[in-house]
Amino acid sequence: MDLNTVLETRDARRREPWRPGDAWLGGGTYLFSEPQPHIRRLVDLGRTGWEPLTRLPDGSLEIAATCTIAQLSRHGRKAPDRAAPLFEQCCRAFLASFKIWNMATVGGNLCNALPAGPMISLTAALDGSCLLLAQDGTTRRLPVADFVTGAGRKDLREGELLRSVTLPAAALARRTAFRQTSLYGLGRSAALIIGTLDPRDGSFCLTVTAATTRPFRLWFPLPPGAAELEGAVRSAVADDEWFDDIHGLPAWRRHMTLRLGEEIRRELTQDGTR
Repeated sequence: MDLNTVLETRDARRREPWRPGDAWLGGGTYLFSEPQPHIRRLVDLGRTGWEPLTRLPDGSLEIAATCTIAQLSRHGRKAPDRAAPLFEQCCRAFLASFKIWNMATVGGNLCNALPAGPMISLTAALDGSCLLLAQDGTTRRLPVADFVTGAGRKDLREGELLRSVTLPAAALARRTAFRQTSLYGLGRSAALIIGTLDPRDGSFCLTVTAATTRPFRLWFPLPPGAAELEGAVRSAVADDEWFDDIHGLPAWRRHMTLRLGEEIRRELTQDGTR
């Protein structure tokens, strides 16, 4: 779609004052998908030269905001980490066209803050932290689970930029289990649930996305029983925090979350009891 209100595009490497009507341009798959009448200038991140994925000395993984879904998918298929299969599983949850696959960015998916955003699911489940850059050069960090505050809402201040997301080495070493469902075979995710089990201390975490307006991470020092897990989900997610749109009613999303969460609990704990 043409953005006929845009009057100018500038390179993000040029330091110029932020002004009303500015918008960061990454892959552009959302910006050019619908009218954006408030935008007057696009600040293009395409030439920043940020390395898509960087393994840090402590074993953690830094994912640049401009990393595309295709680049992340390729990394996941060859990475040695125990949690590596989760990368491809979340990338495939897009059900995206070739164009989207190669243009959409990890940062754009997080900043759109849509409940069904699978990069939110991936990075929240693996304890991801966002590096945010302000216009004055100051930085701050936020857990992904706190960065996304609601459907389409995020903790991003005027002119602030999501630079990268870092996944700690400990999270990459965990066992993972993935479940996703939608109303249609090629439909948007109505529930995307990820479980992780830490081999060091036996702690268990269930991350609920797509079914809810924001990510919910439920951590247990030891794997919970079925009743404990269900009770924790019901207690953590208020009635008005189950997402409601054409892709699924709140009651159905809650039901599927509980069902898939129990499947994950059994898979990771090899527990067949209820």
